[in-house]
Amino acid sequence: MIPVEELLDKIRAYNPKTEETLIRAAYEYGRQMHQGQYRHSGEDYFSHPVAVAYILASQRLDDATIITALLHDTIEDTRASYTQIADMFGGEIADLVDGVTKLTNLQLSSTETQQAENFRKLFMAMSKDMRVILVKLADRLHNMRTIKAMRPEKQLKKARETMDIFAPLAGRMGMQWMREELEDLAFKVINSEARASIIRRFLTLQKASDDVIGRITADMRHEFDKAGIKAEVLGRAKKPYSIWRKMQEKEIGFSRLSDIYGFRILTQTETDCYAALGAIHRRWFAVPGRFKDYISQPKSNGYRSIHTTVSGRDGKRVEVQIRTLQMHDVAETGVAAHWSYRDGERSENPFAVDPAKWIAGLTEQFDAEEDHAEFLEAVKLEMYADKVFCFTPKGEVVKLPRGATPIDFAYAIHTRIGHATVGAKIDGMRVPLWTRIKNGQSVEVITADGQTPQSTWLDIAVTGKARSAIRRALREIDRDRFIKLGWELARAAFDHVGKKATDKALETAARHLNMKTSDDVLARLGSAELTTVQVLNAIYPELMPDDAEEIGKDLAVIGLAADQSFDRALCCQPLPGERIVGITYRGRGVVVHAIDCDTLSNYDDQPQRWLDLHWHGGRHPAVYEVSLDVTIGNDAGVMGRICTLIGEQKANISDMTFVDRKPDFYRLQVDIELRDVEHLHGVISVLEAENDVAAIERLRDPARAAGATQDAM
Repeated sequence: MIPVEELLDKIRAYNPKTEETLIRAAYEYGRQMHQGQYRHSGEDYFSHPVAVAYILASQRLDDATIITALLHDTIEDTRASYTQIADMFGGEIADLVDGVTKLTNLQLSSTETQQAENFRKLFMAMSKDMRVILVKLADRLHNMRTIKAMRPEKQLKKARETMDIFAPLAGRMGMQWMREELEDLAFKVINSEARASIIRRFLTLQKASDDVIGRITADMRHEFDKAGIKAEVLGRAKKPYSIWRKMQEKEIGFSRLSDIYGFRILTQTETDCYAALGAIHRRWFAVPGRFKDYISQPKSNGYRSIHTTVSGRDGKRVEVQIRTLQMHDVAETGVAAHWSYRDGERSENPFAVDPAKWIAGLTEQFDAEEDHAEFLEAVKLEMYADKVFCFTPKGEVVKLPRGATPIDFAYAIHTRIGHATVGAKIDGMRVPLWTRIKNGQSVEVITADGQTPQSTWLDIAVTGKARSAIRRALREIDRDRFIKLGWELARAAFDHVGKKATDKALETAARHLNMKTSDDVLARLGSAELTTVQVLNAIYPELMPDDAEEIGKDLAVIGLAADQSFDRALCCQPLPGERIVGITYRGRGVVVHAIDCDTLSNYDDQPQRWLDLHWHGGRHPAVYEVSLDVTIGNDAGVMGRICTLIGEQKANISDMTFVDRKPDFYRLQVDIELRDVEHLHGVISVLEAENDVAAIERLRDPARAAGATQDAM
């Protein structure tokens, strides 16, 4: 356990005027309250609150936050009360401790409806005093650092909750160091083999490339000395999870990943930031499309920095972040910089945002959302999204998530403009509505009277605001049609479990699902925003065992007529979770294609054959075959390890064909049976992390469709 003197030394280093007497009293009170309590590791329980306080002291936070950390579990786990804490330490600290207690009691990994409501409560807690969230994040960080003492199933639950909620929340608040550590600690639990494989391969790379970080750091310092720029250069390798995520996003193996080194350049002034950027770009080649200026266009949490990627020594790509020391303080602590102390005074960092304004701007986007699923989607989109900055024709700045389109831009301006959109111009040129907006572009929306939102916009829009507005409009436009389709789905699903889809049953489902009427339930079913499994589970949970959640092939696709059957297209092998369309064939039913399948261009002139389809929600069985093109090293035991890794992911190998044999490698086509697209990503990710897998990609071959393109209407 950290002694009180060590904690006080940490605090005095940045706040010599700290109220030592009060902190000592909180330390002693917490120790007495937790006396006789022990952690899973066998340590005294009070070692945990002290460690949380030390983490917050490392962020130079105020006394109230430190004392709250020392007492944060007392109301929940001991005989201490709110009144006692208020009497001893004041109302401010009592309110903070009570806020952390309420936040701890939220079951953030529960069902989607409860999770959405819990996010609302979380934002409410943040809006009252954000220091509550800072204590909770530090609490989660220490729990993750000591998670090995928990039961394996508890570790997995906590790790997933950390990855889904707390890590992105820390990132959204600008606390990138905490986000990275939380992600890596959770990654170690969720996929320890993949993490270990990345570390092994990274160590091998380090040995082969010698001290690449030291050499590049020296090169940068030399360039700055020549230019007369005072700057500190910090180099580091990226965290294992960061590398893993990049491998997934770019769908490449470790051997092809180049930018795994990052460098931070800290200057005295903003002018020096741009001078340092010039020196870097004069010395090394800048990588096109990898430049962002968050100094001129800061993020909403106050983050400011210049980002660029250059080709360094031996052609290796390195990421470079350039910012001043004050900007760095905000980049490290995010909105917590508002409470930071330096030399006994509240530090006046001009770049720190006002937490009250920040949280008000964040919650404003979600207040209008009545639907739980849409609220949750909006929250997660906002928390995970990186930003791009674009301009209206009048020069006003609009902030959107990365990957946003003119549809998102239109709805960001006003819902009425979004509904009436018929086209867009970017930098004066007419572009399709699905065009991705880039930083610094000027966007103009073209509208027309009488225009209404199209269902295809849901595949184009990225922001939660746009998607929820489109859904609401489409529900009104297509409500009658969706109610009829929903009734058919409900009737079949209720019959399947021996029940009748009566008005009373559907009204009961509406109450349990927080909807106003039974028609709302049917409309959601018909629009594929609600699954029959969710409806049945709301009324008859006892009839819905785990295995009943698997969706049979006869119910797998929504949008078919009663007499229509379907086959998956061989060319693209679509999986549940992917956007799909159907092509009708005479005598063959419907062939389902992925929306991005190249073969669909053959039917552009036959719109009457197209069907708008959706995969049914819920859990699908692992029966959908997908082909992988895998290149592996020709070595003893490699094939066995590959098969074992696939099996561990609960995927079945249905066929395996050798495409090419060379002395040093084999190329295979491996056919595996999967549940959905997430199952596929899991299998590919695990195989990519294996040392002996040189390359892997999903095999999509338009030639396979040759036999399926005979005329059919």
